Amino acid sequence: MILQPREVGTGTGAAVQMMAEDEVHDEFFPLVPTPQDGGRWSAPTDLEQHLYKLARSGNAYAYLRALAIEGAYYPVRLDEAQAADEGSYPMLTTATPDGRTVAQVYTAGLLPRPHPYLVYEYATLGALAQILPDGVDVLAVNPATPCEQFFPTDDDERDVWLDLHHELFSSDELTNRLVTRRTGALPTGPLLHGLACGAHLCFTNGDAWNTAHWHGVGYQGERERVADSWSVHDRADWLAMEERLLDREVSPWYWDFVLGARTALIAAQGRRVDAERWRDCVEATLRDQAVLRAGASTEDAEFEEFVAHLRALVGKLLRYESRFRADGLLPPDGVVRSVAAWDIGRGSKMARWGRGARYATEGEMYAALERASGAARTAYGSWEEFSAGYVLGRCLHFDEEEFGPWYTTVLDAHRALATAPDSPWRTVPFGAE
Repeated sequence: MILQPREVGTGTGAAVQMMAEDEVHDEFFPLVPTPQDGGRWSAPTDLEQHLYKLARSGNAYAYLRALAIEGAYYPVRLDEAQAADEGSYPMLTTATPDGRTVAQVYTAGLLPRPHPYLVYEYATLGALAQILPDGVDVLAVNPATPCEQFFPTDDDERDVWLDLHHELFSSDELTNRLVTRRTGALPTGPLLHGLACGAHLCFTNGDAWNTAHWHGVGYQGERERVADSWSVHDRADWLAMEERLLDREVSPWYWDFVLGARTALIAAQGRRVDAERWRDCVEATLRDQAVLRAGASTEDAEFEEFVAHLRALVGKLLRYESRFRADGLLPPDGVVRSVAAWDIGRGSKMARWGRGARYATEGEMYAALERASGAARTAYGSWEEFSAGYVLGRCLHFDEEEFGPWYTTVLDAHRALATAPDSPWRTVPFGAE
C-alpha cells in the first residue's frame, strides 16, 4: 500500500529547484522492517513503541485513541502544497491491486528525511475525518513499519474519529514535555550539540530535541510559525534572521554590555561586586564609549535616559538572579555572565524551522547548528550556565519581573532537562568531544 516514488513527480517552483540538485534521495516514505523470529523492535520514540505493542496485540481501538491524542502527518507533493488555496488540503493517495484507495499517515517519530519534492502536513484525527479526499477507502497508519495499522474510512468510522478527537485531543498536552529519539538520531558531535542548544524550545513545543529529520508541525504549520512569530515569509527572510540570531544581534546589545561590566569588576576585585559600583561602572563605560564614537553626544536627554535605563537594569538583573538561586537555576553564589544563549537557542530552532518551511537546505540547517554549538561553547562552560543565560534572556524579553508563565514554564523546562536521564544535558557533553 505504499505510494511509489515515481508517482510523486518532480514539481516546479523556485523552492523545489533550489534544493533539488544536492538533496534528491529516495526516502519518500518510511520503510522499517519488522523484527524476525520474535525479535523486539526498538522504536524511535515512546509513542511508536506504544503503538507497536497495541498493533501486536490487535488492539485497534486503543491504537486509534493514541492517534487521537497525538495526531499524524500525511504526505503532499511540494508543488501542490505551495499552490493550495486556504481551506484546501491536497493529499497523496494510492490504489491497491484490488482497487481500493489508500491514504497513508505517519506519527512524528517515523517521518523520513525531508525530500525536495515531498512535504508532510500535520493533522489531528478529527481533521483527518474531514479532509480525507473523496473515494479514500483505507487509512494506513505507519504502513511498512512494525507498528502499522489500517482503518476503514466510512462515515460511521469517521464519526468515531471525531468523537475520539473531541474526547482526547488537547494541544496543551502535546507541549511542555521532553521527547527524545532513541533511534535515528545524530551521533555525538557538533551537530547533536547544536540540536541540544534548542532543547528549551523543543521542550516547550513538545518536539524531539535530537532529530535532524525536521518536519515540525508540518509544512504549512512551520511556514505560519515563522511568519507569525518572526516575520519570516521567504528564504531571504530566513537567511537574514538565522544570521542575526547566530551573530547574537536579535536581543538588545546592552543586556550583555551590563553583564560584561560586572564580569570585568569580578576579574579585577573578586566575586563580590557592590551593586552601586556595578552601576557606576556601567555608566562610566557607556560615557567613555560615547565620547570615543565620532559625533556622539553625552549631553542630550535621550542619552541620559538611556544611562538611567541601564543603571536600573542592574537592579533588575540582581533580582532575577536572586530568584534563580532560590529556584535552583543558579548555585548559591552563581551569577549569569551572558544572555547569549537566548539568541543561540532560538537560532538552533530557527535552523530547523527554516528547514521545515523549506526555506533552508539540509546543508544550511547543519551549518547553522554547528555555528550554534560553537557559539554556545565559546560563551559558556556548561549546560547549566547556558540554561541560566537562556532563561534570563527570555525573562528580560517577556516577563517584566512578573515571574509569571514566561518564567515558570521555562523553569519547568530547565528542571526537566536537568534531571531526565535522556535529556541532552545528561547525554551530550557540553565541552568539545
